[in-house]
Amino acid sequence: MAALAHASRLKIYRRLVQAAPHGLSAGELAQVLKVRAPTLSFHLKALLHAGLIKARHSGRFIYYSADFTAMNKLLSYLTENCCGGLPCDTRVKRGVERKA
Repeated sequence: MAALAHASRLKIYRRLVQAAPHGLSAGELAQVLKVRAPTLSFHLKALLHAGLIKARHSGRFIYYSADFTAMNKLLSYLTENCCGGLPCDTRVKRGVERKA
């Protein structure tokens, strides 16, 4: 969660999800998002460390892509735990208010 809490990393991650399944090279990401290479590298490292993206080498380029298995696990966890174990729509239908 901490890896996605930064606005720039969230933008990078969203762009990689959109670029599935092949992903984008670091250069393409930098160009599309208008981010300097050192800054991008810092954010990509954080996303890699969190297990949210994958990197693959092709020649002298590194291509980054979203790890959909990790993303689905995160979404499942959030969905299962967001409403006290009840399906989210059940709480809404019953009129149960969420506590902030």
